[in-house]
Amino acid sequence: MTRYVLALDQGTTSSRAVVFDTHGGIRSMAQEEFEQIYPSPGDVEHDPEAIWSSQLVTARRAVKEAGVDPSDLACVGITNQRETTVLWERASGRPVANAVVWQSRITAPLCATLKEAGHEALFRERTGLVLDPYFSGTKIAYLLDSIEGLRTRAEKGEILFGTIDSFLAWRLTGGRHHVTDLSNASRTLLLNIHTCEWDDELLGILNIPRAMLPELVESSGVIGDVDAEILGAPVPLAGMAGDQQAAMFGQACFGVGQAKNTYGTGCFLLMNTGQDLVVSEGGLLTTIGWSLNGQVTYCLEGAVFVGGAVVQWLRDGLGLIADAAGVESLAAQCASTAGVYLVPAFVGLGAPYWDPSARGTVVGITRGTGRAELARAALESIAYQSRDLLELMQEESGIRMPGLRVDGGASANNLLMQFQADMLGVSVLRPGILESTSLGAARLAGLAVGVWDGLDEVAAEWQLEREFLPAMEPADRDSLYAGWLRAVERSRGWAE
Repeated sequence: MTRYVLALDQGTTSSRAVVFDTHGGIRSMAQEEFEQIYPSPGDVEHDPEAIWSSQLVTARRAVKEAGVDPSDLACVGITNQRETTVLWERASGRPVANAVVWQSRITAPLCATLKEAGHEALFRERTGLVLDPYFSGTKIAYLLDSIEGLRTRAEKGEILFGTIDSFLAWRLTGGRHHVTDLSNASRTLLLNIHTCEWDDELLGILNIPRAMLPELVESSGVIGDVDAEILGAPVPLAGMAGDQQAAMFGQACFGVGQAKNTYGTGCFLLMNTGQDLVVSEGGLLTTIGWSLNGQVTYCLEGAVFVGGAVVQWLRDGLGLIADAAGVESLAAQCASTAGVYLVPAFVGLGAPYWDPSARGTVVGITRGTGRAELARAALESIAYQSRDLLELMQEESGIRMPGLRVDGGASANNLLMQFQADMLGVSVLRPGILESTSLGAARLAGLAVGVWDGLDEVAAEWQLEREFLPAMEPADRDSLYAGWLRAVERSRGWAE
């Protein structure tokens, strides 16, 4: 009998569910957006109940549209927006506040205080991360400090913390499993990535009770059954990974030096460093890619906060395009930006700058600048930010990447992908299935229950749809990039 795998892909702006067959082909997909909440400038929140309801609706719809019986599902895998922080009551399962989203800058003052106290080097060494509002640890501390009596309840074990994977797993299993995998745990500022355990010293600095934390599990492995009433039959929950690590796995980047870039709300470039934990001195992150069969795979990562979100801004903020797909045709109306640069530092700058006080900037405008030039500058900003990361990644790893595998919504934009290849000077490889994040979650879960035999079988099923080769002269590439670096400097420190 043919068996299927259900992947739950809980993203920043929408929840989706995808049913895959045993060859990694998409049988059905359902997606639903949910509200973005902006209480104050730089602060971003989600309603955890909206996340849960949208994920539940899409899961049931995907199974129904696939035309498969729930009993034909071999397993369920979860992938999720990372770092987004939820606190909920152990007894009732109810959230105690809105989720603080990874994009939120609300804990910038706390991060500054921790740096001033001299803690940055310790966090960097233990976690592979920088002290930035991006990560979960300071978000937990902020919620405990801002809700009266919450820390006392947390110390008693009444309040639980989780990233979105934990929250979904708790709901899916009826509160029987409070877990997170190592890839998500490595994004919290609380995990020692050398020992792969929660770090008591870091918990003490942030004053976070250990009783709140989930159990650590492998990225691939049976956790427990999804309650029968959720999907119509009990199905093993067998895989969990943060969205960028899941995309890496879905792209079959199993070899040391292989890299992928995901063009979603943000842009995330990851390179596999195998069992070697490479420490960055220049602003990249060291993170856990996945844990499988008792072995941990490490990655170097660069995180761009605003990637595809700049296209949403053109659509929703400026009204320049009717839909995201329209940006390519608008940008193609001009051969170049004529010196215009757009730095989309709407919520600060991520790697390698880590400047929460940077703000969005457009420079080089003349009387001849129009809609097309702004659209092209927006797309080019995505590619420039990715070059920031790739150059540093190659320098610090000592590895020259022959090509970059790409996925995510904006990777369908041919103009952007060609400019990306031109700006990097390496080939850009777009796979046949762009839903690499969902596919990675499915692969991790399926490996745990025997849908696939091993990594070799998974790698053999990766297929190339199109290769973009660099066509720009190196001198032109470097000249354009130099202009970008000048524009970035003008965006930095603005909110101070």
